[in-house]
Amino acid sequence: MRTSAEGHAVTDGVRYLGHATVVVELAGARILTDPVLTERVLFIRRVTTDVPRAPESPAAILISHAHQDHLHLPSMKLLPRDLPVIVPVGLGAFVRRWGFDSVTELPVGDDIEIGPVSVRAVPAVHSGKRPPSGPNAEAIGFLIEGGGHTVYFAGDTDLYDGMEKLAGHGIDVALLPVWGWGPRLGPGHLNPERAAEAVARLRPDVAIPIHWGTLWPMAIRWRRHRLSEPPLQLEAEVRRRNLPSRVVILAPGEAYALSP
Repeated sequence: MRTSAEGHAVTDGVRYLGHATVVVELAGARILTDPVLTERVLFIRRVTTDVPRAPESPAAILISHAHQDHLHLPSMKLLPRDLPVIVPVGLGAFVRRWGFDSVTELPVGDDIEIGPVSVRAVPAVHSGKRPPSGPNAEAIGFLIEGGGHTVYFAGDTDLYDGMEKLAGHGIDVALLPVWGWGPRLGPGHLNPERAAEAVARLRPDVAIPIHWGTLWPMAIRWRRHRLSEPPLQLEAEVRRRNLPSRVVILAPGEAYALSP
């Protein structure tokens, strides 16, 4: 275990807060992804017991795309307006209107330094348009590197040509979506089988399923199996394919610590 400049113990790792909201802590810097920190998003409600709290002293916010369940105004209002916010190309002006004055549009392939952490935008295959009349921005994922570790946050994506090139970064943890917030998936998403193919291409040490177990439409009868089964199906498919990566399933609120 390392110590920060202030003398605090530093443990690299990730904490899954539900849906696509994850706290990635590397080299003492906390990075928050796609924050959803409320009981509901429009017509979908949180089905987990607790509503997560914003992490203490985050260093930056990463936004993968403009959809309401990834870029959520009520949740963003719970965060300090002086935080750096990293967004896809085409989304900067929209987020600045919410009072955030340090917003960076990061094109695919570009990097930005956030203290001791480097963040690179990588491709995603997903609609980036914010309905009904919001900006039509890109959708991206992120490689987050620091403290000798690399975490891949996919955001929302389907498989794409060239995904296997990310394996060259030596991914310690791949945060991969395995479902959504309802009884079926639209285009631009990974189901458990396609997420297993992503694991095969990315070759991470550990794959952690995200985008499951959190949100469900209020008008549809709650079907627990639709949100509880996908991570188990990913684990089974990775095992069936005899892939060397390990699947670690975190319930919302649980954390995984990276080895020093």
